[in-house]
Amino acid sequence: MSNTHPVAAWVVHRRPFRDTSLLLELLTREHGRIGAVARGARGQRSRWRGVLEPLQPVLVDWRGRGELATLVFAEAGGRPLRFLGTRLAAAFYLSELVLRLLHREDPAPDVFDAYGGALHDLATTGAAEDVPLRLFEKRLLDALGYGLLLDATADSGEPVTATGTYRYELEYGPVPAAPGGSGLLVSGATLLALAGEQLEGEAQRGEAQRLLRAALRLYIGERPLQSRALYLSLRRGTKDSGS
Repeated sequence: MSNTHPVAAWVVHRRPFRDTSLLLELLTREHGRIGAVARGARGQRSRWRGVLEPLQPVLVDWRGRGELATLVFAEAGGRPLRFLGTRLAAAFYLSELVLRLLHREDPAPDVFDAYGGALHDLATTGAAEDVPLRLFEKRLLDALGYGLLLDATADSGEPVTATGTYRYELEYGPVPAAPGGSGLLVSGATLLALAGEQLEGEAQRGEAQRLLRAALRLYIGERPLQSRALYLSLRRGTKDSGS
């Protein structure tokens, strides 16, 4: 697992370890997810103090074998990202998905790119908050080989039409919905918008959320995500402040 030169990474997660060290989960393009110990990183005189912050880009190098490497180099890998309000919980949600679904030392360049792109979008307050989440969920499923069929029906292979309504059968695909039918119903317009990664309007984003969350649940299981509790807490705090 030893590396030979500094590589770009994201600090996906960190927690204290022993007296002054940190346990890190890093996401890299070439090596995938890496677990590493940053010895002495919390010490007052550590050269890495303030560098290994969650959700931030870094350049890192490490040595060692087994589950945990030893960090030997770290410096900032770009301008710090700032997440306001509930966007912080949204960013942590992306990290939870990476930790739940990505195995260590499994190269994942598409996940690396999607994660970084989503974080940058969340740090830019101009776009709707939920769009980066939906696009990351879709791209993550694609990268892991669990991608959704979105532009054709699963039963006949006919193209999905924007005016149609479909019942989405997980791990199979969309089939035309009977009038008054039940199940995971989604409009053809939403399926095509998600395929083209051009979600527009609250209705499309809401349908895409229900579909992607149902698909992800198959792989992350029923254990609650901590970022959702953080989101609700931040949302309550915003309302209480009168914002």
